[in-house]
Amino acid sequence: MFKNYLKIAFRNLLKSKGYSAINIGGLAIGMAVSMLAGLWIYDELSFNKNHKNYDRIGMVVVDQVFGGELQTSKSVPYPSVRELKTNYSESFSRIVPSTHASESILTVGEKKLNRKGQFIAAEGPEMLSLEMLRGSWASLQDQQSVMLSTSAAKALFGKRDPMNQLVTVNADLPLKVSGVYADLPKNSQFYDIQFFGSWDYFVAKNAYMREKQWDNHALTIYVELKPGTDFAKASAAIKDSELNVIRHLDNMKNEAATNPQMWVHPMSDWHLYSNFKQGQVDSGPAQYVWLVGIIGFFVLLLACINFMNLSTARSEKRAKEVGIRKAIGSLRWQLIGQFFTESFLIVLLSFAIAMVALDLSLPWFNDLSDKEMSVPSTNRYFWLTSIAFILITGILSGSYPALYLTSFQPVKVLKGNIVHVGRFASIPRKILVVMQFTVSIALVICTIIIYSQVNFAKNRPVGYSRDGLLMVEMKSDDFYKKSELISAELKRTGVVEDVALSQSPVTDVWSQNGGFSWKGMTMENPPGFSTLTVSSEYANVVNWKFVAGRNFSKNLASDSAGFVINETAAKLLGFKQPVGETVSWQSHWMTNDVKKDFRILGVVEDMVMESPFQQVAPSVFFLFGEPNWINIRLNNQVNASAALPKIESVFRQLTPTVPFEYKFADQEYDAKFRAEERMGKLAGFFASLAIFISCLGLFGLASFVAEQRTKEIGIRKVLGASVRNLWHMLSQDFVLLVIIAAIIATPIAWYAMQEWLVKYAYRTEMSWWIFAGTGIGALIITLLTVSYQAIRAALLDPVKTLKSE
Repeated sequence: MFKNYLKIAFRNLLKSKGYSAINIGGLAIGMAVSMLAGLWIYDELSFNKNHKNYDRIGMVVVDQVFGGELQTSKSVPYPSVRELKTNYSESFSRIVPSTHASESILTVGEKKLNRKGQFIAAEGPEMLSLEMLRGSWASLQDQQSVMLSTSAAKALFGKRDPMNQLVTVNADLPLKVSGVYADLPKNSQFYDIQFFGSWDYFVAKNAYMREKQWDNHALTIYVELKPGTDFAKASAAIKDSELNVIRHLDNMKNEAATNPQMWVHPMSDWHLYSNFKQGQVDSGPAQYVWLVGIIGFFVLLLACINFMNLSTARSEKRAKEVGIRKAIGSLRWQLIGQFFTESFLIVLLSFAIAMVALDLSLPWFNDLSDKEMSVPSTNRYFWLTSIAFILITGILSGSYPALYLTSFQPVKVLKGNIVHVGRFASIPRKILVVMQFTVSIALVICTIIIYSQVNFAKNRPVGYSRDGLLMVEMKSDDFYKKSELISAELKRTGVVEDVALSQSPVTDVWSQNGGFSWKGMTMENPPGFSTLTVSSEYANVVNWKFVAGRNFSKNLASDSAGFVINETAAKLLGFKQPVGETVSWQSHWMTNDVKKDFRILGVVEDMVMESPFQQVAPSVFFLFGEPNWINIRLNNQVNASAALPKIESVFRQLTPTVPFEYKFADQEYDAKFRAEERMGKLAGFFASLAIFISCLGLFGLASFVAEQRTKEIGIRKVLGASVRNLWHMLSQDFVLLVIIAAIIATPIAWYAMQEWLVKYAYRTEMSWWIFAGTGIGALIITLLTVSYQAIRAALLDPVKTLKSE
């Protein structure tokens, strides 16, 4: 019997090839898209789960109040390591200090590579449950050792055995390879860490770290909770660990005034819940997970709606078939089995095609989403979910013909007494079409607004010139000893206009400090300032735009006690004429705990150095301190490809221990938009497929309606109706449905994007033309989709369509 069901099902599919292709193709696309979205969400939610003690690992963070705003920092003071180990160890099985992840030069013989790494306490590898291929978790017990990732070991040593070989880090730290660990997956927070060195050795070799006080937040502390302790209890225990110490120190009054409160941030929240606003988690990346999940669900829903719409529409033509089969002895349960078999056959074929499409599209989708996902063919939950989906979709789409049509009495069916079936059935079909286009239009509106926001921020005035600006990090003592010589030699090449030094790259801020005061200050605890060491040439290299005052001068020794500030800082200070006014600064690290006065020399336009979507922080620039970057302004008359070899030769000659590596400021600035651009591309991809699936279903329904009204069209043509009249008659219902969908989609999309945009301090406006243009576009697409079938039906010869009457 089942074999007979399958035979009839295949015959029906082949009999209506067009409808079958639309049904199977649309459903397959919807399934493939939903599976891509599901894999993306699974990857996001499984971040860091490769670490064995994932649910007990955390990071110590600190909340502080600056200028009335509660700020959360992942950097903590060096003395807090000893304080936590001495007085708060009852909550933790491990307290693991570490440097921040940063790029270092790894040298083996003549080979020099730039790789990101961390110097971490000896317990770190075991806490992170690194998969050791050589050596053991205890490899860093030897302080003068280093652990390499598989890819770093291969890049440095090729096929040679790396164990016990020497690797020099940053030209001054010779370390012995004591272990090799497997590369971490891309959905790990430590994915790009290519080496781990000994924290104790790093501290022993770097006096500046040992000298850091409570007001200098410069390291990361990872912790592992003891069994039976939760993060809330651990956070409560260490809450005042810093404050209890510094409130008794005279030189830490400014730090104590920020009311530092420490707590433990769980590893499970590092990826999706690491953005904080006023001490509270800002949805941030978690928003995108919800967005992709909702989009994936609705794209699949659109495909299912198509399937159900066309299945129910076509099934009504089979009412007489049901009557005849009942008349010759078929039982109702047999007919139900037949209809469900056909439904499940289509769903299974769609699923098979979707799996092939998923496998083929995954490399492209990985590139688009910057992930390393694969089809989880060995994951039982994937197959259980797939089976559940097949069952639900097959039952829903097959239920109408299986349960409703098979309930007819054969006598009435064969007499033609069910003419009203289609009339009643069209109402739910129209509702489903409205739902389809509501989702599609809303997705298109959201995509346009995402791109508008990105472009709005990209076109924001940034206060400096990014084009032709090259940045080179100073990664060895040679840079500091020969900085003036490097500058002179670079200018001598003829391809460089000017050279300047700075503490941070032009596209980032590495240092923020408090301790500022000024005449007329009303705030008890002003916000922190971005503090940047620069050389006097910096203004010319980045093309500062001065609002008032002047640049630093090499010829004026007094300028060493001067500040150049940005417009945001000028507004915060509140001076009518800030140039010439005095700002006092007391900092343990920068002024040796002495309150010093600095004169404001100039005010420049705000430089967008951090997030282009947020407000610029108040910033001060000064000449003292140690720079970390060389900024090079290329000659605009020389092509970059021609300039780079000459610049490289200078660095290779003067800094031979370091490979020549550089960054273009414009490329680094563009990288700040990657997350939003990636989300825009994902939304655009899903929106395009949603529109395609909706139009596919619309095309099928239009074809069905035209076929259903063939005789009516013939009669109208005989009575004098023109092709235009008939086109209008067949198209108006669909156009009305899309207009209703646009009206419903507009407030939904507006509300969703209003909630999304609110997290950006610098954001675009949602113009009316976006909503109107999307609605008009949907109408045009609808008319193009429907018109083919409408005009085709209107051009049929009435003699042929009415000859059976």
